Amino acid sequence: MSAPASARAAFLARRHVVGRAPAFLPRLLIGLVCAGYGVGAAVGWGSARLALFMGDFGLSAAALVAAVSCFLFARSADNRFRPAWLLFSLSSLMAAAGNAVWGWYECVREVEVPSPSLADLFFLCFAPPAIVGLLVLAKRPVTRAGWVCLVLDSWLIGGSLLTLSWSLALAHTAHLADVEGVSVARAALSLAYPLLDIVLVSMVLALHFRRSSVNRAAVNTAIAALALTVLCDALFTSPLLRQTYRSGQLLDAGWFAGSLLLAYAPWGVSRDEDDADRLASRTTSRPISGSLAALTPYLAAAVCTLGILYNVIEGRRVDRVVVFTGCTVVLALVVRQGIMLVDNIALTQELAQKENHFRSLVQGSSDVIMIAAPTGILRYVSPAAAGVYGREADDLVGAELSSIIHPDDLGRVVHEVRKFLAAPPGEEPTTRIECRFRSGTGEWLNVESTVNRHQGGLILNSRDVTERVRLQAQLQHNAEHDPLTDLPNRALFTDRVRRALGGRRAGDAGTAVLFIDLDGFKAANDRFGHQAGDELLIQAARRLQESVRAGDTAARLGGDEFAALIVGDGGHDQSAREYQVHEIADRLRLTLSQPYRIGAGEVRVTASIGVAFAEPGITPNDLMRNADLAMYRAKAGGKDRVELYAPQMQAEVVRRSELAARLRTALRDGEFALLHQPVVHLASGTVAAVAAQARWRSAQGILFTPAEFLRVAEDSDRTAELGRWLLEEAVEQAADRSRAGHQVSVAVRLSARRLIDKGMPFGSVEALLTRYGLPSGALMIEVADSDPRVSFDELEQRLVALRRLGVRIALDGFGSGYAAINALRRLPIDVLKLDRGLVEGVVESARLHKITSGLLRIACDLGLQSVADGVDVPEQVLALRAMGCTHGQGMAFSGPLDEYRLRRALVRGEFPVPGSPAVQPVLAGGSIPLLTGSHAETPVPPT
Repeated sequence: MSAPASARAAFLARRHVVGRAPAFLPRLLIGLVCAGYGVGAAVGWGSARLALFMGDFGLSAAALVAAVSCFLFARSADNRFRPAWLLFSLSSLMAAAGNAVWGWYECVREVEVPSPSLADLFFLCFAPPAIVGLLVLAKRPVTRAGWVCLVLDSWLIGGSLLTLSWSLALAHTAHLADVEGVSVARAALSLAYPLLDIVLVSMVLALHFRRSSVNRAAVNTAIAALALTVLCDALFTSPLLRQTYRSGQLLDAGWFAGSLLLAYAPWGVSRDEDDADRLASRTTSRPISGSLAALTPYLAAAVCTLGILYNVIEGRRVDRVVVFTGCTVVLALVVRQGIMLVDNIALTQELAQKENHFRSLVQGSSDVIMIAAPTGILRYVSPAAAGVYGREADDLVGAELSSIIHPDDLGRVVHEVRKFLAAPPGEEPTTRIECRFRSGTGEWLNVESTVNRHQGGLILNSRDVTERVRLQAQLQHNAEHDPLTDLPNRALFTDRVRRALGGRRAGDAGTAVLFIDLDGFKAANDRFGHQAGDELLIQAARRLQESVRAGDTAARLGGDEFAALIVGDGGHDQSAREYQVHEIADRLRLTLSQPYRIGAGEVRVTASIGVAFAEPGITPNDLMRNADLAMYRAKAGGKDRVELYAPQMQAEVVRRSELAARLRTALRDGEFALLHQPVVHLASGTVAAVAAQARWRSAQGILFTPAEFLRVAEDSDRTAELGRWLLEEAVEQAADRSRAGHQVSVAVRLSARRLIDKGMPFGSVEALLTRYGLPSGALMIEVADSDPRVSFDELEQRLVALRRLGVRIALDGFGSGYAAINALRRLPIDVLKLDRGLVEGVVESARLHKITSGLLRIACDLGLQSVADGVDVPEQVLALRAMGCTHGQGMAFSGPLDEYRLRRALVRGEFPVPGSPAVQPVLAGGSIPLLTGSHAETPVPPT
């Protein structure tokens, strides 16, 4: 029994124990009253008068109690049995009235009861309501043949009892009445009592096998009460007792007990017991009662035959009543058997039809139906097994069910079957089991079976679900793997990282995550096309998969980003483990950086790898974030390298995030200022132009150079907004200086991506020049870089349009980018601005000296002006001038100036040029610092 069933049984048992005491007391009380009455009747009640009183009015009181009890229950009950209890109440009331009239004669008037009398009328009216009440309690037949059989069964029982009673006593009574000249009424009365009793007994016996299962205990008690009453009536009407009977004798105790039982019947049976009886009737069969019901007609015929044989044995002439009754009983038996034969034929035909129907369903079904005996032997297999399993049904019959189940699934199937058979059938009528069956070809098929109980064994309705299982597995695989490379995707990789951190090696710090990014993949994808890019990713994924260990995981996170999970080996030497993982990562870098054969050519990309080790308590997302930060640090450090995560990387990210957050409000709050650095003619020292530079002085008083805040903003919307502000502010201040008489052009540095951005339409520069009245040639745009992602065609169109507006174009950072020569060939350039990296080493490095000299010679040959950026010391001025450089800007002349100091410098008009005896570089704000090394931006002078 299952746990819920055991708990329920224990609960019901506890309720029965608790409710037994209240239900037991009424039974005990009724038993004591009946026993007391029986003892009193046995000893004659102590006096003849008391015996008469108790034999008449005592029975009347008991019958009246039964009448009131059944009536009250009928009023409170609300079901189809309510009329039966009303009829039982009326029947008991008739018995109470009859006994009261009998007592009136014997106890009050002290005379002998006349025959017939009013008491006989009441007693005769006792049986009809009781008979009808029993019919109401019976289970109603649903067909006409059922009603006919009920009537025939009643007559078979009644006729047989009448035959037997007439042979034993009633014929003798009728003969005596005829001989003694008794009146017709008295003779009829003497026969009416036994005949009604026979009818009542017939109904009790006939309905005993047809009673309804609802309120069974109450119905059984009522039938027992009526049966006891009928038994006492039969004894009373027998010639042996009738002549010696007097009120108050022991026979009255039977009537008394029958009345009290009928009074107790509707109330004395608790609902819990009735429910228990109903449950028992559902779960247990009644073969004995069913057999008796089938044998009832034959038993009745046997009783009738015994009545006739009794007359023959006694040498009496067979009475006409016996002959007539016997003939009618035989006729009823023949008719009933004929009806049963017709019903059996109809049932047989219906059963055969249903059997053929179900056989067709089973044989035509695509599912395989198997019946297994309790021992596990297959007793039946439907023909569908040939199409589903590839095995004939006859080959499977007689085999053990376990022989066709996969060994890995057998233990689970046995456990589920045992659990199913142990559960109550009402709670778990069926179960579903999925396992693998062996097919005729030796393959294993995924089979889903619905299992039902069958005579201690099992019925299995099985179907092949192999395709569904494969589809589910494929869908699961697709949901967890990258469709291009078939590597685990981000979701599956994150799940495996979570398992590695939370499994048996949760505290193993040797577990590491590698984030891998292919450097240069975007350029290769744009150059060779997306199909070639996909082939490159497939080959890179294959190399990555082959390079990791069997227990590790390689994944593609998206785009050209890959990852690898290196599971720890349980060692405690952290430094050795870091060295080992670093070697693995470096080997991956070298492997992924090898040339890729795409089509007929080769494509080269490199790999930047970030490594992060697990720490106690770290989450999968944090570990993957750390590896991602290390990978970006590797890219920022020059690419094609391996970088281990360090805590300061996260601090740098936090700092950059905070700086980016403050940058969003800096423009709105007016925290940016515009400075200008003079561009000086190297031969004369005159100011040829000024270069506009933005500075951000935050609310906290921190001064950020463009190299700092532009690195934070990168290509975001803030960069675009800052570019618009810088251009407009530079044009506005240049127009103010022009109106003040300082006719000097202004140079504004803009990126190539910014120039072709749709957010900066072609007419925006023209609109600025028109709005502020800046003359033609007063604005110079410095193209900041040559991003490989920028289309040269679009950039060329944009610069040509700007030149038509009178805007001069300078190529900034010349000599540093790999596309500088291509830009010089295609773009409309007016000025070449040498990169700071060339200028810084032009004096010390002979190699840089030759490169710079060659670039300046190219500019001179093309008729372009040249500007050297980052000219900080006099030696650089002399060297550059000797090479033919025309202009320079840097600390050798002046640093970035605010508007006030710039106008003072413009009023002066020139700066001293190194090379004359008294020449000293002039800077607003003080002396010239000696600068060495590389500088991203020139320092800001104090303001």
